[in-house]
Amino acid sequence: MSIIKYEVFLKVVELGSLTKAADVLGFTQSGISHTISSLESEFGFPLLVRSRSGVKLTVNGEQVIQPIREILKWNEQLKQQVADIHGLETGTITIGTFTSVSVHWLPGMIKQFREEYPYIEFKLMEGGYLEIEQWIEAGVVDCGFLSLPTREKFEVFPLKQDRMLAVLSKDHPLSRAPYMPLAQIAYEDFIIPKAGSDYDVRRVLEKAGIKPNIKFSAGDDYAIIAMVEKGLGISILPELVTRRQNHNVAMLELEERSFRSLGIAVSSMKYASPATKRFLKYVETWMDNNQ
Repeated sequence: MSIIKYEVFLKVVELGSLTKAADVLGFTQSGISHTISSLESEFGFPLLVRSRSGVKLTVNGEQVIQPIREILKWNEQLKQQVADIHGLETGTITIGTFTSVSVHWLPGMIKQFREEYPYIEFKLMEGGYLEIEQWIEAGVVDCGFLSLPTREKFEVFPLKQDRMLAVLSKDHPLSRAPYMPLAQIAYEDFIIPKAGSDYDVRRVLEKAGIKPNIKFSAGDDYAIIAMVEKGLGISILPELVTRRQNHNVAMLELEERSFRSLGIAVSSMKYASPATKRFLKYVETWMDNNQ
């Protein structure tokens, strides 16, 4: 068993390319190809299908990738546990996150955390709520920020109630209104986050019994705001998205106040790495000091 071969294999799958994996890992492309071929020889079957557009897993590759992820996860935990016994704080924490948390929370969290634990490294993976849930369950990330509620099997640490706001262009007739009438939303062109990131907005709309006139769907919160600025429609976004940004839009309280509940989740605290456990405890402390 070769841990390095497993790491190379996962990086190739993650990037979908032997060339990109070689660049990231500091290998030659032939070295990466040789490593994958060697692993395929050990297993006795092909792991990847190669084409001009890149690589993808074979059926057999799909069956072994999760156990390989688990092996690497436990190897990382073993290294951290040994370092912990020696009084050293090392390791890598992979975090599932989304744009507003990446912009407004994580830079401050990581900066202060690394002042105390300078040898712990971070890898951030951005996606929608559904993707992050899948990453946590599959062991692709150690922990992930989510909108709650989430899957019952996860261990969750609630962090903040984030207010939902209507976002309108400055030229909109209601831009100076004291609040956004919910019934009016049904008559407006609406811009909604992409599927998998739209749970919070859809909860607001469904609770109010509103069927929006969806004109656009966008995967990035700030792309939505830019579209609103140009008068392409209105939207509903969390307050955290709009914090400390010089957006040329109007943000109105909803007629009925609504919030998204933000938290951070792990598959199991029992099996979380020492570095991840430290970070989770730190996140709660950071939130208490920065509300």
